Amino acid sequence: MIEPLVSIITPSYNQENFLEETIKSVLNQDYGNFEYIIIDGNSDDNSVNIIKRYADKITYWVSEPDLGQSHAINKGFAIAKGEIVCWLNSDDQFFPQSISWAVNSMQNHPDVGMVYSNCLMIDNIGEVLAVSRSKQYTLVDLLSFNIIPQPTVFLRKDLIMKLDGLNQSLNLLFDHELWIRIASISPIYYENQLWAISRIHTQSKNSREWSGFGREANSIITNMFDDPKLSKTINSHSSQIQAGIACFSGNYALVNGDFFLALREFMKAILLQPRLIRRIWTQIIILPLLMTGIIHTGNQFYNIRRKFRFFTSSKKIR
Repeated sequence: MIEPLVSIITPSYNQENFLEETIKSVLNQDYGNFEYIIIDGNSDDNSVNIIKRYADKITYWVSEPDLGQSHAINKGFAIAKGEIVCWLNSDDQFFPQSISWAVNSMQNHPDVGMVYSNCLMIDNIGEVLAVSRSKQYTLVDLLSFNIIPQPTVFLRKDLIMKLDGLNQSLNLLFDHELWIRIASISPIYYENQLWAISRIHTQSKNSREWSGFGREANSIITNMFDDPKLSKTINSHSSQIQAGIACFSGNYALVNGDFFLALREFMKAILLQPRLIRRIWTQIIILPLLMTGIIHTGNQFYNIRRKFRFFTSSKKIR
């Protein structure tokens, strides 16, 4: 098969600690036909010097003020010439075969607008925390905020242009909002493989702005009532969607230490959808231990649970 051109976009701002690893992971791909675009938001650390070090291998780069991460990625979309596009944040990484695997998936499923997979989670020094596993999600699953690990997502450029790219009014969940809009007009496909590496650290939005994720999820659903392709689905599955958002918000609260908010959100989810107890029973059991200090942090609980799953899973991970 002919190798389609793939465009990889890295938005970055003051990520000198991780940026070089990200760049190397892109440049070391075993796939031949790709372009690499870096959109830096006028960093005032050593980021620009790092980019210049690899400038002869980067298709296009710029360092200038922008309106935030989603704006930077949209700037990259506008420049990108590839049939297939993705973005890799400046604290994440690819495996050497990541693009090859994703392109193979898209070529095997020419009707889909988006492919995605599983993601290895690491900490700030590169130690493995877990594997974040996805599933073959439906539109309702995405509206219920079952989260796809963003670094594993590859998209068809023409579909992104049709949808006018990322919603720049969003700060935290602009990626997931795009997945929803894509799934409303195109099939999406999940590969049970391991395509990317995502880094969890104290300066990431997941840590710094965790309390905003639940609010933004609710605002996304509210705004989508105006979309005729989505309003009927939202109305038909309102209870499931609201329960999913409550679980989503509860998990963020648990990991970041607001245990009473976590308990409230989990109880709300179960009242809306009692079957969700099967999904969050471990969180419900562990909350009294967190509240009484037997286990000190939500991250401690999740690291234990994730590592157990990582080492005991029999699922195929490439």
